[in-house]
Amino acid sequence: MFDTKIAIVVRDDLATWQKLNVTAFLTSGVVAQSPTIIGEAYRDAAGNVYNPMSIQPVVVLAADQETLRAIHRRSLEREVTTSAYIEEMFATGHDVANRQVFSEFQPDNARLVGIALRADKKIVDKITKGAKMHP
Repeated sequence: MFDTKIAIVVRDDLATWQKLNVTAFLTSGVVAQSPTIIGEAYRDAAGNVYNPMSIQPVVVLAADQETLRAIHRRSLEREVTTSAYIEEMFATGHDVANRQVFSEFQPDNARLVGIALRADKKIVDKITKGAKMHP
């Protein structure tokens, strides 16, 4: 049905609230990169209007730190733009501080807690190899 796939990979040792927080932030990055994936507004039978959502399913996966690093490396090697969230961002309170702390790390020393991408299905599958469906 879709030529592309959206995948979000979260580190498997995070607290539930952290997994949900990271997933929400990473999803916003995918949408910002590809605004055409947002459909029309929803309307209920009473005529109330609700926000539009993605026209495409999102796969949420889990991985340990080592697998997450490999996924990050493979995305960079294939030049696939991703959304990335590092552990230090949990201690900040706003976007400017998030970007500041993010800029202090290299790909090889960033403590990633999540990564999201949208690309050709086969490429996403190759990049996310080793991650499992989130339980």
